[in-house]
Amino acid sequence: MLDFNTLNAEQWDSLCDTADLIRKNPGDYADARRGMVMATLFYEPSTRTQLSFQSAMLRLGGQVIGFSDPGNSSVAKGESLRDTIKIVSNYSDVIVIRNPLEGAAFAASLYSPAPVINAGDGGHLHPTQTMADLYTLRRELGRCDGLNIGVCGDLLNGRTVHSLLSALCKYKNNKFYLISTPALRIPGYCVDELRASGAEFCEVNTIEECVSGLDMLYMTRIQRERFISAEEYNRQAGIYVLTADKLKTAKRELIIMHPLPKVDEISPEVDDDPRAKYFEQAKNGLYIRMALILRLTEGGGLVNRAPKNCVYAIPNERLCQNPRCVTAHEKYLPALTLKRDTPYCEYCGHKIMHN
Repeated sequence: MLDFNTLNAEQWDSLCDTADLIRKNPGDYADARRGMVMATLFYEPSTRTQLSFQSAMLRLGGQVIGFSDPGNSSVAKGESLRDTIKIVSNYSDVIVIRNPLEGAAFAASLYSPAPVINAGDGGHLHPTQTMADLYTLRRELGRCDGLNIGVCGDLLNGRTVHSLLSALCKYKNNKFYLISTPALRIPGYCVDELRASGAEFCEVNTIEECVSGLDMLYMTRIQRERFISAEEYNRQAGIYVLTADKLKTAKRELIIMHPLPKVDEISPEVDDDPRAKYFEQAKNGLYIRMALILRLTEGGGLVNRAPKNCVYAIPNERLCQNPRCVTAHEKYLPALTLKRDTPYCEYCGHKIMHN
């Protein structure tokens, strides 16, 4: 599971139905994956994603191996992503990977006989967070279409935002309010996807100018780890803070979501507002990840591989100029681009710029 958009509507509905069944009858699934092993390879810090995946497998009766610090693995000795994946896939039935390089999960899937789950690849995508988000929308609002959706904060580097917008623009009649500073606007490939889908969207500077019409407000933190310098981060930090005062004009039915961790972008008193759903959202992530593990380890179905319409170039011929793309660091990777009028890197999603 590398990208939420590889699921069709029937598969997504089935996963949600399974998550609902697990929630209602957890004992029925306590031995569902006994004897199976999941490897969690976290090259970046994580609390919710890593622990929820580990808890999900343990609650299904399986076992967990892996690392939470690459410094304690052979990665610190210079081992390539390819070799790490080839070795770990010998020991596990499913691999969950988080990596700061964009497209790393896709690259891992090229070398793994076991299914690979993308737990976040740099500022690119975070599909299982999107699954938790949409599952929460389904439970709280009963639908994912016909909504006014505000997303606020670091929209440039926020992989959760990129995945969420990509998923929700496939639903009909959603309107998006993109709340950020000019320096943190969504990247060009996300704009292209919104336009191609026909979704209505507008870029705004403040929460106040759109909050009264929103059905869902998705807050995100300004991500310190994505900035080159502390000075650059400090110029953006603290600009957007959701307070009780800013919610006075909001609908009673509004739901407030956040992928977490939150730092200072949501005032503490908002936690007690019944419209704040981010802790429930994190809980929902456990059940939808349990459903995903069940489906992936059934054999076939949702396992990702390079699409048939990819163009393969010779190794070491780098097409993507995104410095954060996995191809800029793992030099052996074949260049992959989709056959489109405007080609995009299949690893990180960035537009291929020809000289």
